[in-house]
Amino acid sequence: MRKILTITLNPALDSASEVGEVVPDLKLRCENPSLEPGGGGVNVSRAITLLGGESRAFVALGGATGNMMAEILAEHGVNVQRFGGPGMTRQSTAILEVSTGRQFRFGQPGPLWQAEDAARAMVGIEALLEVDMLVVATGSLPPGVPDDFYVQLGQRVKAAGAEMIVDTSGVAQQAILAAGHGLVKVLRMDRHESEILAGETLATPQAAARFAQSIAIQGLAELVIMARGAEGSVFATAERRFHCVSPKGAVVSKVGAGDSFVGGLTLGLARGLSLEDAGKLATATAAAAVMTPGSQLCEKATTERLLEGTSLTML
Repeated sequence: MRKILTITLNPALDSASEVGEVVPDLKLRCENPSLEPGGGGVNVSRAITLLGGESRAFVALGGATGNMMAEILAEHGVNVQRFGGPGMTRQSTAILEVSTGRQFRFGQPGPLWQAEDAARAMVGIEALLEVDMLVVATGSLPPGVPDDFYVQLGQRVKAAGAEMIVDTSGVAQQAILAAGHGLVKVLRMDRHESEILAGETLATPQAAARFAQSIAIQGLAELVIMARGAEGSVFATAERRFHCVSPKGAVVSKVGAGDSFVGGLTLGLARGLSLEDAGKLATATAAAAVMTPGSQLCEKATTERLLEGTSLTML
């Protein structure tokens, strides 16, 4: 099995709870609280662990919240390579309104980084790179980190003989699309991001797949994935396109679904599965994640059950 390294520069200590109804100006009494370590790469590593795989998580942690995250990650069995990040690790909150089933999610921006912080992080990551490793760069970048940090990382990953999987948004995604030619193995984005990039509504899986393939043909990634929510995800290389969808289940919380998807995909590729089979595993993993409350992620048994019913259609 190939080794996996996840990168999280902007982790978050995720709190989640429930309230009957969200009403302004009143003190709301919440129930069923939970506290989980979060952030893109952290969740990817957690999902991989839940599915029975192994990864190493490079995580920037600072202050009291960073110490709490380190302790919780150790309890989760995640192999953490701790990096001393500046300031205090941010927090995020998800509140489920029981009366309507709506979920309200609040995320803080994270501490401000200086140029030397980003340089130290790059040196630390580069020291962990190995030939044939899968490196997962996912999640937002902290304030102050250069927009092209993932591009710089991709150059080092390629030089080390490893491969990079990217799932980010905003300026970090724009930098990859502008200067990431030949650096990315897998590029994933959600429906909102893909439609902003396309400049139009991608109303069908076929339309999304055609657009994804246009990105792959440009050499910006070997495999481009566009999430479609309840419609599953579409996948495209320069040569082929396909669509995966899992059986419908009760949606309890969408927190971590995308990261669980990346975790399932990365684990599948690390185990030597084909792109199609890895795509099916990723789709089932994401579907399992939305069936768990708060910031909890995919359950292995649920993922395996959903995988049996996950369909794949060539487009």
